[in-house]
Amino acid sequence: MSDPVLDISNLSVLYGGSTTPAVRGVSFTLGRERLGIVGESGSGKSTLGRALMKLLPTARITADRMRFEDVDLLAATERRMLSLRGRRMSMILQDPKFSLNPIRRCGDQISEAYRTHFSTSRGEARAKAVEMLAAVQIREPERVYDLYPHEVSGGMGQRIMIAMMLLTDPDLVIADEPTSALDVTVRLQVLRILDGLVREKGIGLVMISHDLSLVRNFCDRVLIMYAGRVVETLAARDLDRAEHPYTRALLAAQPRIAGDRGPLPVMTRDPAWAEETAR
Repeated sequence: MSDPVLDISNLSVLYGGSTTPAVRGVSFTLGRERLGIVGESGSGKSTLGRALMKLLPTARITADRMRFEDVDLLAATERRMLSLRGRRMSMILQDPKFSLNPIRRCGDQISEAYRTHFSTSRGEARAKAVEMLAAVQIREPERVYDLYPHEVSGGMGQRIMIAMMLLTDPDLVIADEPTSALDVTVRLQVLRILDGLVREKGIGLVMISHDLSLVRNFCDRVLIMYAGRVVETLAARDLDRAEHPYTRALLAAQPRIAGDRGPLPVMTRDPAWAEETAR
């Protein structure tokens, strides 16, 4: 892959006080595409996303190579990372309750994210923030700008977070369950926005999700993670033809509206999966 957005080789993450890495030997490249990362809770998906942003100050991150475009992330200082986060690389977190400051108005937080990276007036930053709130399908964006986080619903809070993270036109977006709090209609609207960024602006998108159907229909490629490792990599359109037994078990555990009404199968795990290299 020429000029990848991300080039990761043998990445591992070990939290302090633990003897077992949360992420082990992960390697992948990301182009101007939509890459899905799928696995159960605890498989290392979110840890991987935070490690790429260097948002794990108490963890030990090692890799043979960890590059974001022209930046060696392993060698990057915290000062360098502060200039990258929010400007060239952004992360959309799952739960706005833990991401938005409860004592500051939502719009002021969005404007601050913009003014941190661009020299602009408060009025210009406000106009940009209101424009982005409208872009994520928030009605009456001027009114919502002046609301506090406790005055908005969970779905609206999530869209506010998405607006904040997309405001600076980053080159890389890591989206950790970005649509989990949204209803189906708004979810599709947000996915269209993310899709437009990939297609029109050529960003790289990492979509972390439990939703195999979403990943199958939205992403270009998929990494399947188990116990901190990538056990299978395949094109999203080929997900139903996955070969690894763990991926097959995840697919079999999905409820289907028109499927069998009997109990869903219980996964039988093989300890050897945790030691395998990706297929």
